[in-house]
Amino acid sequence: MRFLVMGSGGIGGITTALLHESGQDVVTFTTNPDIARAVSANGFQLRGDGPPRAVRARLVTQLPDERFDVIVLCTQPPQVEAAAEMAKGALADDGVMVCLQNGLCESRVAAIVGAERTAGAVVAWGAAMPEPGVYDRTAAGGFALGWFNQQSTRPLDHVAHAFEAIGPVETTRNLLGKRWSKLAINAAISSLGTIGGDRLGALTSHRFVRRLGLEIMTEAVHVARAEGVSLEKVSGTLDLDWIALTEEDRKASGSPSLIAKHALLLAVGFRFRRMRSSMLAAIERGRTPAVDFLNGEITERAKRHEIAAPVNERIRAYVWDIANEKRSTGLDTLRELHDETR
Repeated sequence: MRFLVMGSGGIGGITTALLHESGQDVVTFTTNPDIARAVSANGFQLRGDGPPRAVRARLVTQLPDERFDVIVLCTQPPQVEAAAEMAKGALADDGVMVCLQNGLCESRVAAIVGAERTAGAVVAWGAAMPEPGVYDRTAAGGFALGWFNQQSTRPLDHVAHAFEAIGPVETTRNLLGKRWSKLAINAAISSLGTIGGDRLGALTSHRFVRRLGLEIMTEAVHVARAEGVSLEKVSGTLDLDWIALTEEDRKASGSPSLIAKHALLLAVGFRFRRMRSSMLAAIERGRTPAVDFLNGEITERAKRHEIAAPVNERIRAYVWDIANEKRSTGLDTLRELHDETR
């Protein structure tokens, strides 16, 4: 098989390097000249996934006139449609385009290359690129892989086998249920990490931050249920149906159920304590934040079903204020958000 990876940020860089190390024929495309120069000089510099090392995989700044069996989209969500449009001519007739983005990007890609050639891999591991060409594996984990068309019977074994070089792969017939669960989690983790300006472990040590996370995920669960989605865990992560706040949780601050939910978020924060928001990194690099694909997606779909989603709505506004330099990041800003949405 031949792989084309679109995007060379944290996820794209580690995906490229580990596929290359496993013997796959992989080419990576980037539009970032700093990354291109760094990788050309030093290779993909891997840390946090085995011994530090340089992987000399092929990276290009212009798409080659070649065809690929698998095109892996590793851009941020705001760039996913442009990446799919750019790469569609390089996709083999029986090839597959795989979305690794957070959010619900498969429908956007399916409109470009067709539902029968669109798949998604829900990422349950963490990565960061602290400087061009340097890639940190910040959390272990694997993928949940499935077709956008959930009725498709085409095998995805070839993709699953290749991705095993990166982490454990679970194939699913309910990609949408996995996607919505990850959307709810990322709408909390990525947005709170952006507004708080810190790593997950430090932020989740504060009770009010955990409460904001619970409110975000609860609103997402209500919208998913209205959409008829059957939520599923992603690689043993949170059970979103259970984590959603109940009326009892809201009435009694010390209810056993609420205490258990806070304890679980503390555990998640510890497990992913080194994780830093990719959305914050995008803002720092002058890129468009993905908030419209996370909290914005929840907010817009909530409006269609006449469901209130005030916390996600305010978070969307806060992130855009930060991106437009109207607010600063920090714990005080998160406290302001908490008090405003109480």
